[in-house]
Amino acid sequence: MKYWLGVVSRDHVHRATKAGIAQLGHGKRSGLARLSPGDWLIYYSPRTSLRDGETLQAFTAIGEIADGEIWQADEGGFQPWRRRVRYAEPAVEVPIRRFDGSLALTSIANWGHQLRRGLVELTEDDFRRIRSAMVAS
Repeated sequence: MKYWLGVVSRDHVHRATKAGIAQLGHGKRSGLARLSPGDWLIYYSPRTSLRDGETLQAFTAIGEIADGEIWQADEGGFQPWRRRVRYAEPAVEVPIRRFDGSLALTSIANWGHQLRRGLVELTEDDFRRIRSAMVAS
């Protein structure tokens, strides 16, 4: 089992959670192919929307990869690759600043540069701390 951080704007995260799917890297297959059934995915949203959104910098959803199938959707001129995800309910948004640089993810200088890849593996400790904050009752 691995733990992943997908970097996606909040409006796209909301669409994914409603549909019970994951979509990464503007619909590319490569990121999804790195995930395995039983892996966990946390979405981090730097902005509220892709182009003109406000700065958000928060963890916005968490779920478990449901199966091994990757399929290509057809949305007219756009054909993104997708996977099924069982999202944790209820999960709340948690600002990354809440962790005050204490995550392994944010412990290196210029930590934000790694997020440009769109998919980053998390340590188990980071995952557990973020998950605890997101699903606290």
